[in-house]
Amino acid sequence: MTAILQFTVPTIILNKPYRVLCQFRDTDGRETLGNYIDTPNVYPAGRLDFDSEGLMVLTDDGKLQSKISEPSNKLLKVYWVQVEGTATQDSCAALVASVRLKDGMAAARMAKVIPEPAGLWPRDPPIRERKSIPTSWLEVSIDEGRNRQIRRMTAAIGLPALRLVRYGVGPWYLGDLQPGMTMEIPNDVAWREIKR
Repeated sequence: MTAILQFTVPTIILNKPYRVLCQFRDTDGRETLGNYIDTPNVYPAGRLDFDSEGLMVLTDDGKLQSKISEPSNKLLKVYWVQVEGTATQDSCAALVASVRLKDGMAAARMAKVIPEPAGLWPRDPPIRERKSIPTSWLEVSIDEGRNRQIRRMTAAIGLPALRLVRYGVGPWYLGDLQPGMTMEIPNDVAWREIKR
């Protein structure tokens, strides 16, 4: 009996740069995932806005893609958010307690004030700075993923987001992965990690 070898495309972790579309083609000439990934037949498991940066997971495994992106699975996503204004413990408590958005109430699973993350790459172009208004950083975790949810939540408590970096999705974190860089994980390993 001859064994049939099946080759599967590994799961790909990408640090999506700022102003890159979360798709592989664009008729307006903007940068897309295709500028960074040449592996065929992989698709994003979830989205990340054009003006947001950070961790994306891409896979050719439809079940894994659903496990990561389906809101009912409540997979935790961790963001670093630079906001305009001074974030406080009360700000964090408000995000966790729940804020009213146009599409209903939304609550963070966790929110805390942090210093600017060590080793964070500079953004190009840099954020706008106003000398009279300070900025601060939050780490916010959510287990859903509505359109521009973190930005809308911080705006609702009076802290507009200036920069948004997704640092973690489920068991995966950026670590020292720089913008535009990728890391491959065999699908069987990705499944084991996500089931922990």
